Amino acid sequence: MDLRALRYFIEVVRQNGFTRAADALHVTQPTISKMVKALEDEFGGRLLLREGRGVQLTDAGQVVYDRGMEILEQAQLLRRQVAEVDHITRGELSLGIMPTTGHYMAPVIALFQQRYPGVNLQVNEQGARAQYQLIQEGKLDMALGLFAAPDPALERYTVARQKTRVVLPARQVTDPGQPMRWSDLRDLPFVLYTSDFALHEHVLQQCEAAGFTPQVKLQTRYWDFIGHLVAAQVGVAVMFEHVIARYDPQRVASRPLVEPEIPWDVALMWRPGYLSRAAQAWLNCVREVYPQPLLGAAFPDFQN
Repeated sequence: MDLRALRYFIEVVRQNGFTRAADALHVTQPTISKMVKALEDEFGGRLLLREGRGVQLTDAGQVVYDRGMEILEQAQLLRRQVAEVDHITRGELSLGIMPTTGHYMAPVIALFQQRYPGVNLQVNEQGARAQYQLIQEGKLDMALGLFAAPDPALERYTVARQKTRVVLPARQVTDPGQPMRWSDLRDLPFVLYTSDFALHEHVLQQCEAAGFTPQVKLQTRYWDFIGHLVAAQVGVAVMFEHVIARYDPQRVASRPLVEPEIPWDVALMWRPGYLSRAAQAWLNCVREVYPQPLLGAAFPDFQN
């Protein structure tokens, strides 16, 4: 069986369409269609039915999808174990890093590449919720995520602790130390991260708990764009301290959020069980750079 054809087939199912799968895999749609057709020929029947712009699994397709996920995971594990025979002199390590937290991992990457130059680091940049899903699916070895509460499904190592604050135009903040309650945001327009970021769902939940639905004016994946929107008075934002520290204080300012005040852990996460040597080496580097969690908006200062 061609593992690449199996991987393409699974991605079509995940993306619910050939075009979206082609975009995700960075190949042409005819290539995807050809691979899926070859897989169907090998199994002697249809695996997928096109339904409008989406697809539906046949009974046989469901079996291939379920078993195919296991096969691809085992193949990935085999590649890792073979790569470790020569003591991490080669191989791959797939890492998830949220767009707003790259500054935490930059010194770790520098240390890791100095010690293990033969290991190819593959970095995936998405929001925390998307990273969590990729970890659960076995598509990433490790990822840097955000946690407001412990997650028993994952192992983790905390590198920093953050709080959320309300970001407003600088001219509207006379006392940045004066707290705001979630209920104080009831009549204000919001700009939010998109739904694949953990903070998106957190804001919606806290607003609901405070008795209102936020007036969302715009959603975006980009923290810097959110800052520009706040400065232009499009809406207020709820952001982490380490992001707010990057904004121009002449244009935006922030106030603490209370009732409730919820601390978050910026933590490296991975699935329990087997850790490849490369992943264990990465974890060791993280622990060396961050022997204790950074607090607030502090930035790492690591020198080789």
